[in-house]
Amino acid sequence: MLPKRRLRLYEITWLVSSRYSGSNMKIASFYSVDGEDFGIVSGDGIISLKKRLPATKGSLRAAIANGLTADLGRIAADAKPDLLIEDVKFAPVIPSPNKFIAVGINYRDHAQQIERKVEAFPGIFVRFPDSLVGHLQPMIRPRISTQFDFEGELALIIGKRGRYIAEDHAMQYVAGYTCFVDGSLRDYQKLATTAGKNFPSTGPFGPWMVTADEIPDPGRMVLTTRLNGLVVQHAGVDEMIHSIPKIISYISQFTELRPGDVISTGTPGGVGHRRNPPIWLKSGDTLEFEISGIGILSNPIVDEA
Repeated sequence: MLPKRRLRLYEITWLVSSRYSGSNMKIASFYSVDGEDFGIVSGDGIISLKKRLPATKGSLRAAIANGLTADLGRIAADAKPDLLIEDVKFAPVIPSPNKFIAVGINYRDHAQQIERKVEAFPGIFVRFPDSLVGHLQPMIRPRISTQFDFEGELALIIGKRGRYIAEDHAMQYVAGYTCFVDGSLRDYQKLATTAGKNFPSTGPFGPWMVTADEIPDPGRMVLTTRLNGLVVQHAGVDEMIHSIPKIISYISQFTELRPGDVISTGTPGGVGHRRNPPIWLKSGDTLEFEISGIGILSNPIVDEA
């Protein structure tokens, strides 16, 4: 196990909250003294899967690609935790996705807040793997900007290869769901979306994946973002402009989707840069993003060294 350490207040708050975040099976990626691993979160512990599923070599993406997630329920029923949560370092749910594709302006209240018209097709941009950061790990505010903003979003993880996917069949390609915060540098975003969305360690992604079979109707989920305990975003997934099937179908037209690819589906209104006065993330803040049926993604904000 990793050396014992004193838990910070935001970690204790999350640990207490996570025990009451629903009964769905939670599959997390993490690092321990044995290196990269993934496992099933059970109470205050984690059932390690690298040794139980050696073909995966500790990779959730490999487990999805090889159709092994169906075995996890049996493993969870028979096994006890190998590690304590406090003894691991959470990684992004898919640590190095082949593709991380994000949708912009996909909630009507967000479109109204930023005075943008509703488009016929989703607006798309991409995230680089090193811009992602795991649960309980710091979001890093770059030293060259003070306009660091938050966008809480539902993300889905693709479960099988597909191209030209019909909307009627699109949900069959979803392996599971998780939380994502699209940390955005608004001054750089004005120059180019790619620049504003890809500073290192600005995109919390986790804390875990809940498999799609346990969330038959994602439209019933509710998104809530809290900054230092204050609710700043709150909306239902059913308020999306472009549905999950439409997003998957559209993206699959221009690129082949593969197991472990990630699609983030947009944020509701309440973002900081359109408030009066604006709210910017700063060192010492704690950002929590919660999706009902999944759990709470929690991250402290720190300044770049």
